[in-house]
Amino acid sequence: MRLGDPLSFLLPTLILLLLLLSGHKSLGSSELANRREYKLLSYTSPTASSLPFLPLLAPSPLTPFKNSTIPKLSGHCVLNFTALSSMMHVTATDCMSGFAPLLANIVCCPQLEATLVIVIGHSSKYTNTLALNGTLASHCLSDFEQILVGQGASDSLAKICSIHSSNLTEGSCPVSDVAEFESTVDSSNLVAACENIDTVNECCEQVCQTAILEASRKLAQKAYNLTSLDGSHVLSNHTTRINDCKSIVLRWLGSKLEPSHAKEVLRGLSNCRINKVCPLNFPNLSHVIEGCGTVISNQTTCCGAIDSYVDHLQRQSFVTNLQALNCAATLGVKLRRANITNNVYSQCHITLKDFSLQVALYCIYLRCRRA
Repeated sequence: MRLGDPLSFLLPTLILLLLLLSGHKSLGSSELANRREYKLLSYTSPTASSLPFLPLLAPSPLTPFKNSTIPKLSGHCVLNFTALSSMMHVTATDCMSGFAPLLANIVCCPQLEATLVIVIGHSSKYTNTLALNGTLASHCLSDFEQILVGQGASDSLAKICSIHSSNLTEGSCPVSDVAEFESTVDSSNLVAACENIDTVNECCEQVCQTAILEASRKLAQKAYNLTSLDGSHVLSNHTTRINDCKSIVLRWLGSKLEPSHAKEVLRGLSNCRINKVCPLNFPNLSHVIEGCGTVISNQTTCCGAIDSYVDHLQRQSFVTNLQALNCAATLGVKLRRANITNNVYSQCHITLKDFSLQVALYCIYLRCRRA
């Protein structure tokens, strides 16, 4: 397969799209029962994979198969969505109907959040504010969703990505005025730390993240004099205030960087955040405990139970390679707490790829089989 041939990428992508759009019910019971038969690589330990099999920042999926429709806007929003129409289209593509729930944590929601930050930041150039009041926030969030839905995005993005109108306000941060912001923080240091972010090393070195945190603290301290207050309640409120101020800082950065560059920075920062945790929900382990127990008496029964459990996890969402590692570790801890001390990963040939929906679907397309 030649990398220069566009069909070499398009064909498997189209197959993947058809598999996803047809839903999980399109997989027959025999195919689900034999899912373990399709493997990309031979057995390895979840912690022994030497090469990443998923990108840290996933590319956009295909353009939505929907004609754009004219959205019904409120007429009250002050944000200039038209100025960032190209980014809005990319967001609609990343959150297209049918894909959004599966791509939520690694593609759709990070792109959606970055776009909102940049739109508000860009609009601050003429509104001179980095936040909206409650009424405007409701109108603008509604308009934002309507525009995306008109371009083929899911109509449930607010629910999928837990976006609320309050996310467009200043929250508890005491500063939202652009002039006051720039007189409070070291803006030149902030730009210098974040304008050329290294998306690979930032998660470890935290150069930009440290600058954002420092700026957020300075903004939060304007609300009160911390030296005159004490108590866990105040500290708790201060932590919330700092988090709200981080949103203000990110919007300001979004106004100072060219939009596509700002998106790269914001996606890089979100990448550090999402790869720290496993996004999957772990159901009750009772079936696995029954099959595996303290001492495995029937390996076939045990492996069938753990396979079924991992199948359930796998169908929830696409994950990155680092998320898959965290998910494997999380399940391992739960198994140990359930007194399952045998290495069922090794005995049942569970690998990191088993936590990945996209690899399983791609393997069905390739009809991958164990060596």
